[in-house]
Amino acid sequence: MGEKYLEDFSSWVNQTSQLLRERRWQEIDVPNLIEEVEDLGKSERRGIASQLTRLLLHLLKWQYQPQRRSDSWLDSITDARTQIELAIEDSPSLRSYPADQLAETYQRARRQAAKQTGIDASVFPETCPYPLDVVLDADWLPEG
Repeated sequence: MGEKYLEDFSSWVNQTSQLLRERRWQEIDVPNLIEEVEDLGKSERRGIASQLTRLLLHLLKWQYQPQRRSDSWLDSITDARTQIELAIEDSPSLRSYPADQLAETYQRARRQAAKQTGIDASVFPETCPYPLDVVLDADWLPEG
């Protein structure tokens, strides 16, 4: 069954789920199943970190380029907050993950903001200037 995992992932998933339903434990490709389950957790965390980076990037752009504010920036801010909220609703154990990742994701957002805006990175604060609760607050935007 390990070969099927490498050759046709979709077929492997279908076969594995069928074997699980039928409780045919001895036939299950356990090593690859373990890897996939672990990847699911990583994917959830990676998704939150990615959305938090996108959110912080657009908050920085909103604050430091008020003349360029657009509906697309606002849509991106709103969507990132929504995606983080949905991920945490699906996996409440990840509630503290945004706080754990704030410093690291801010650094990514800061670098991206400098690159996208042409503003020198030193203009942006070295540490995140926004508390997490306001970053995630649907009604909050930084002042320009």
